[in-house]
Amino acid sequence: MSLLRVDRLSKSFGQLRAVDGVSFEIRAGEIYGLLGPNGAGKTTTISMVCGLLRADFGNVHVGGLEFWSDARAARRLMGVVPQEIALYEELSGRENLEFWGRLAGLPSREAKSRAVELLEALTLTDRGNDAVKKYSGGMKRRINIGCALMHRPKLLLLDEPTVGIDPQARANILEFVRGLRDSGTAILYTTHYLEEAETLCSRIGVIDHGKLLAEGTLADLRAGLGDQQTYTLEGAFADAQPEAWPGFTSQFRIIQQTDRLLIVAALNHGEPAEAIKALLALPVRIDNVALKRPTLNDVFLHLTGRELRE
Repeated sequence: MSLLRVDRLSKSFGQLRAVDGVSFEIRAGEIYGLLGPNGAGKTTTISMVCGLLRADFGNVHVGGLEFWSDARAARRLMGVVPQEIALYEELSGRENLEFWGRLAGLPSREAKSRAVELLEALTLTDRGNDAVKKYSGGMKRRINIGCALMHRPKLLLLDEPTVGIDPQARANILEFVRGLRDSGTAILYTTHYLEEAETLCSRIGVIDHGKLLAEGTLADLRAGLGDQQTYTLEGAFADAQPEAWPGFTSQFRIIQQTDRLLIVAALNHGEPAEAIKALLALPVRIDNVALKRPTLNDVFLHLTGRELRE
């Protein structure tokens, strides 16, 4: 079942087209990763999905409901976890959970029992009565997620839920998110950590300049680069112009070039030995050539031409 369907969503601010015809859907029990550099259109897309912004064009359906035809019912089906922590520092973790639960419409008794349930699920029972200001960054992130789950949403929007925390806290949150997925929750997930998207997301959409450039499973995205045939060259590339090398562009596609690094994908599925032989014969000093499996970072660089954090 599709819990979220975004259809040709568009939004402009003056002359800037922030989101341009974006479409995707997320099914129950699926984590969909939306990846893009800063300014790519992720936040604007999420803002339209949860109703903070109204689209200039296109539609959002939540659980089969057209969002703006019954916004209240659509919002009851979703929970939103913003990148900025939305907690009251002077209140305890339990009090924060109860507050956001009541705000979501839960009766007082149900909010109290649900808070106890989530504190246990988030392994924070022993700290539940402590003021949030005494929490570590990872604990605050967990309570932040808990607040969005008080009303048991079927769709969860997670915007950078692990930013700025230590590896152990990140691992705890990712394990909790996997549990939500396994229980049938549909999750829209944005992150700056490509390894999270690789290991966590069922499908991934790459957005840049407001357009969805590609989407699919990690295997689908890798296939666009020739799957196994990706090569990393170390050498002197500061003044190199690979496009001008005879025959180069008919054999290889450039993924990334720096002063010391050139990453390319083979345009055919021939023997790796032949590709390496051709690369070593390039008219530039080559110190090392390595064949590697394409990563999500390679895909991202190829599609956007820049790093995720740029």
